[in-house]
Amino acid sequence: MKRTNTENIGNVLLEYLRAMGLETPLNEYRVINAWPETVGERMAGYTKDLKIFNQTLFVSISSSAARNELMMRRTELVMRLNEKAGAQVITGIVLR
Repeated sequence: MKRTNTENIGNVLLEYLRAMGLETPLNEYRVINAWPETVGERMAGYTKDLKIFNQTLFVSISSSAARNELMMRRTELVMRLNEKAGAQVITGIVLR
């Protein structure tokens, strides 16, 4: 039996996720799960209620000092979170 039409399983899964409309939610899940590793466990302890809406990550922060530190690192955080997700998922971060 000769195989002439083979495809990489990763490509097949990606096509399936796109067809089912699951690629974006999966990437958003990756960004939210990468948050503690990206900002550090100590800083992640001050954050809660991470949500993504219209390619913007909304984060509630309980400490004003932590908010100021994260404000200065917003551009870097967007870049690192997208890198960990493997796609451009977010374009900005709103800290509340």
